[in-house]
Amino acid sequence: MDIDKLTIEEMKKGYRYDLNTGEYICNFCGKSYFEKEIYRFDDRFYEASKAVAVHIDKEHDDIFDILVNKDTKYNTLTDNQKDLLRMMYVNSTDKQIAAKLEISSSTVRHMRFMFREKAKQAKMYLAIYELVNEKYTSQQERIIPIHSEATMIDDRYVTTEKEKENIVKNSFSSLEPLVLKHFPVKEKKKIVVLAKISEQFENNRRYTEKEVNQVLKTNFDDYVTLRRYLIEYGFMERTTDCNEYWLK
Repeated sequence: MDIDKLTIEEMKKGYRYDLNTGEYICNFCGKSYFEKEIYRFDDRFYEASKAVAVHIDKEHDDIFDILVNKDTKYNTLTDNQKDLLRMMYVNSTDKQIAAKLEISSSTVRHMRFMFREKAKQAKMYLAIYELVNEKYTSQQERIIPIHSEATMIDDRYVTTEKEKENIVKNSFSSLEPLVLKHFPVKEKKKIVVLAKISEQFENNRRYTEKEVNQVLKTNFDDYVTLRRYLIEYGFMERTTDCNEYWLK
């Protein structure tokens, strides 16, 4: 789930609509449902907009649980705050929450108040930021999005669109097929190169190590290094026995 690409409403629903392709896409696994097609679940049939919601209900945990437990640098909630929000989500009373957490009802009310105030602050920030972003017309100077499972977030991820274009141009001798001239030493360049290479793999598909190697061999002689860095930088994940690989 890439927060950069989702609205608040899309995060709450668990899916998004791609206007260009006419498909409803699950945020959690990438499964797509195309507009004007009919999908069957058990003995019932659904249009795409409803089918994706049924899919999420059947295949994934409650959206609230997924979001509140999401392991990401953007989720700054403490464990105590998560527990409190869970009980608020299931509509527990202040008295019930206080008894469960062994705190006073007044403390619960204070926390409800603080959550509401933080939400207001977030709304104000988003409104201001979006106004600034709408005025910022230089596409080449925009910072490229950080992939959602990135590790070790720091300055190496601060790359503009213009820098990305130059890195891709100078690092690859061919884009179709994708052929890497050399694997960069600088961290910033590594991330751009690995992101480009990861585009060859399909979402929601499991690969054997042999299949991964076959793809990467066409890109670069030292495919083992590419495979290792794709894992290390959070572009791909694998089972502990290395039998299966997939895009994160």
